[in-house]
Amino acid sequence: MAGNSRDPKNPRNPTSELYKKLTKLFSGPIVNYGSQTPRKEKRRNLDKYGFTSKSATGQEFKRAHYNPFESMNSNYMANQNRTERYVDSDQMEYTPEIASALDIYADEMTTSSPLAEMLHVKCPNEEIKAILDSLYKDVLNVKFNLFGWARTMCKYGDFFLYLDVDETYGVRHVIGLPPNEMERLEGEDKTNPNYVQFQWNSAGMTFENWQIAHFRILGNDKYHPYGTSVLEPARRIWRQLTLMEDAMMAYRIVRAPARKAFYVDVGNIPPQDVEQYMQKVITSMKRNPVVNDANGRVDLRYNPLSIEEDYYIPDIDDVKYLRDKLFSALKVPASYLTQDAEGTEDKTTLAQKDVRFARTVQRLQRSVISELEKIGIIHLHTLGFRGDDLIKFTLVLNNPSKIAEIQELEHWNQKFTIATAATEGFFSKRWVSENVFGLSEEEFLRNKRELYHDRKYEAELNAVGEMAGEIAAAGMGLGPGM
Repeated sequence: MAGNSRDPKNPRNPTSELYKKLTKLFSGPIVNYGSQTPRKEKRRNLDKYGFTSKSATGQEFKRAHYNPFESMNSNYMANQNRTERYVDSDQMEYTPEIASALDIYADEMTTSSPLAEMLHVKCPNEEIKAILDSLYKDVLNVKFNLFGWARTMCKYGDFFLYLDVDETYGVRHVIGLPPNEMERLEGEDKTNPNYVQFQWNSAGMTFENWQIAHFRILGNDKYHPYGTSVLEPARRIWRQLTLMEDAMMAYRIVRAPARKAFYVDVGNIPPQDVEQYMQKVITSMKRNPVVNDANGRVDLRYNPLSIEEDYYIPDIDDVKYLRDKLFSALKVPASYLTQDAEGTEDKTTLAQKDVRFARTVQRLQRSVISELEKIGIIHLHTLGFRGDDLIKFTLVLNNPSKIAEIQELEHWNQKFTIATAATEGFFSKRWVSENVFGLSEEEFLRNKRELYHDRKYEAELNAVGEMAGEIAAAGMGLGPGM
């Protein structure tokens, strides 16, 4: 990171072979163009729009005539707006409820237990699986680091991670970079719209796409190509709540010392009558002149709503109203951030109780998984893997909601019940597979073959069990080798 070395084997050297290969790999979509496709299927895909599209003018227009990123003024305004959003996010974290909400989001995204690890690697190749397990557990240390990465991503909407790539060992170290100093450069190369670079403004450094992992929460095109913070819907409410709290605090501080002291001369009144006399004076001072409309006389009547009296109207209800709206924007109920009137606390995790919040957490988990998979692809490519080996693995974070899993199991249980009833004299298994389970023709045939092999394997196991029973009944016994 300190600078480009002249060593041709150093991946940070733009003239090295690894630098060129990784830059070419991540200059477009990572797909396996060499996959085996039947000739008829390939021909059908090529001729799909052959009768309606006679030219490539659309692609020519995209490359030659239109580039949404060539306006420097729009980029400057977008970066200025992003800086303001980051400043607001920093200030919002000083609110205890918002800081607790960020902790809840990060906690739910990185749940783990002794029986369920935080991150699972699914890959049919055991060698690749072992390499990726070592990468995520030993190098990235996701067990301790992923919470902070997820929290920063939720706070700003973006998180930038520098990848220290070695030609021999792959990704050997990662360093978090300040989001407010990073820029994502897209559309700089007019010949390749997919070419992406990153620029660190304060350090004056430019990185290729494979050198930076950009964790971002997509879904709001307003801030593209950057992400949107989970705090974005609460920015306006947070400003109003802050102003209301400041006004209430200033009012109470200013009005706190405003007290009037009245010295009443009791004279020669006996001591036992002083209290009664004081109550009479206080009552008379609270009487205010009221004009009688009937005769025009002025009566001294007790009027607590006289314009000469001081009003003390607490505005706590307004603060509670804005705070409730803040909780709605954060999607976190107040019971998980503050204690209620009885002082009790809900011990149930939010994702366990609210399936909607669990779905929000799963959406955020997908943003994290996409960049973790990118890091895995870079690591495998550096170690010499190519083709399908680069993309035939998936990462899974724990589901924060057991209730969502139970609902899914109940859904499948209903499907199996309907399928069993439908095949009893009404519909064929092929019809049920297509209309109830949504299986394609290829998936149906493959399922048939797998069922055949399962039954064959069970028959062989039963045969072995019967043979062992016959041997035991004959008194021959089983040898040590058995």
